[in-house]
Amino acid sequence: MIEDIYKYKLTYTIIILNIIIYFISSYLSLDLMDMDAEALVNMGALYAPYIIIHDEWWRLFTAMFLHGGMMHIVMNMFSLYLIGRGAEMYFDKKSYISIYLFSGLIGGLISIYMHSNSVGVGASGAIFGLFGALAGFFLAHKEQLGSHTIKFMKSFGMIIGINLIIGLVIPSVDVTAHIAGLVVGFIGGYIISLNAKYMWIYSISMSIISVAILYYLQSQYVTTLF
Repeated sequence: MIEDIYKYKLTYTIIILNIIIYFISSYLSLDLMDMDAEALVNMGALYAPYIIIHDEWWRLFTAMFLHGGMMHIVMNMFSLYLIGRGAEMYFDKKSYISIYLFSGLIGGLISIYMHSNSVGVGASGAIFGLFGALAGFFLAHKEQLGSHTIKFMKSFGMIIGINLIIGLVIPSVDVTAHIAGLVVGFIGGYIISLNAKYMWIYSISMSIISVAILYYLQSQYVTTLF
């Protein structure tokens, strides 16, 4: 177990950080199983009026480390445990973090566009980004990997399908953030797999796209209000 943690220390660090923050939120919510919405907002959950009107853009990052309840964090951390270690095998730390954060960031922006009056939390968009990144990696190297690619893509499709079905069945799970994270991660995984130096192009491009979406949301919100 110690060797596994050392080998995949980035994935385990994110998992441990999420768990620590969950216990803090449970203390503030006075409930271990279900988090209080007000406590989550105070800790940095997604909430469109605060992000768009008050420029609290940092919520797009903090929300990735908050979860709404025990089932929510268990499902997300188990998914991260499964997929994060695979991503850490094929991508360097800078690429891993870049894909993870941009997938969660843009997933959050799409989420507040679709649900402008809801409180949003969770690492799902970022985790789906890692799913997408691995798919991009295997697609970029399909000729070299051969049958392994086919096997992975079948397993990948099954896991994604199950998660999307869960998202459709459980109202509180935001499927749009999942899909956005998946697409952002796939793009990153594919182009970085072609050339590791493309990580900077990916990061700059995603930064520009994020700012553009945020400005668009601000203009739309102002139009709605006035």
